[in-house]
Amino acid sequence: MGLFKSKEEKQIEAKMKVKQTINKFNKQISKFEEQKKVYLDAAKRAKRLGLPDEVRLAITGYLLTTNQQKRAQKMLLNFEIAAQMKDMEVMNAEFLKSLGDVSKDMIKLTNNKDFAKVQAQFEKAMALSQTRAEQMDMYLESSQTEFAAQTGDASSISDDEIDSLVTELASQDEINESTIDAQLEKIHQKMSQTS
Repeated sequence: MGLFKSKEEKQIEAKMKVKQTINKFNKQISKFEEQKKVYLDAAKRAKRLGLPDEVRLAITGYLLTTNQQKRAQKMLLNFEIAAQMKDMEVMNAEFLKSLGDVSKDMIKLTNNKDFAKVQAQFEKAMALSQTRAEQMDMYLESSQTEFAAQTGDASSISDDEIDSLVTELASQDEINESTIDAQLEKIHQKMSQTS
């Protein structure tokens, strides 16, 4: 590994140290259990041999070992709780950092200057749209006036005259359609004869 470790490498190293420490505590607790058996066996032998001082000594060793084992178990439990709390603090710190990053992004997205700029552009676009609509209305009014001037007063034409004009134009369309159909038929016949 290089001289400088990454954040992930440091976290992995810290977790490994926690596991190693827990393993050391468990081994020590197991050794205390074995030591208690040794003291019990010694107390039994001393009892069989009728040696009361050695019985008391073995029992004293057993009680001291039991106390040390309990102390080691308490230390292990406290260490495991502290490690869990540390993991929780790391998780909380990561959560807060991520929340801070999201907040910063939200602030960037909702920056008042950007919103003011968008609002100004929108208002400008709406004003231009309004101006264009007014210009279009003025154009339509002027073109209607010009058409009226060119054609004269349309109100002087009767409904009968309008019907007659429409009927005449419609019949011309029918004549044009029938003429076109006839010419297409002639072209089709000539093509059939040549092939």
